[in-house]
Amino acid sequence: MLENKIRSVIRDVADFPKPGILFKDITPILHHQDLCTEIVADLAQKFSSKNIDAIVGVESRGFLFGFALANKMNVPFVLVRKSGKLPYKTISYEYDLEYGSAKVEMQINDIKKGWNVLIHDDLLATGGTAEAAAELVKMQDGNVAGFAFIVELDFLKGKERLTRYTNEIVSLVNY
Repeated sequence: MLENKIRSVIRDVADFPKPGILFKDITPILHHQDLCTEIVADLAQKFSSKNIDAIVGVESRGFLFGFALANKMNVPFVLVRKSGKLPYKTISYEYDLEYGSAKVEMQINDIKKGWNVLIHDDLLATGGTAEAAAELVKMQDGNVAGFAFIVELDFLKGKERLTRYTNEIVSLVNY
């Protein structure tokens, strides 16, 4: 079962990025090419009937499988990055964090009007970053067709923030 394969290689890192946090590190997955291929194939299959026009990957671990997924689905890949990291004209969305705020950006015209967009990130926690990516898609008149995550931390209830965009929310492993 794919979920068990992923669980077996995810590394728990205590007290990262701050004391009291148990970080779910997906980078060991990258040492298992067969597992990477299986993850991409599974996500592509799960969204194959959704007429996806583009994949949005959220910086930075969302780029890892997001780009491979876009290639597998034969659609464009669009970057969502922290403010000031993209070279062309951008649109931005600012959102609140537990302490402070963050801003993410997307280059203008990366999403065409009416496109069905799948947003991918490695992990769904509180949902703030995925929600910000969804707002950037909507700002360019795109449709949020779904969200895809490798890991979801259920106890943080991030999925609840995303259901206003779509009910197509897939997480391969839930904690």
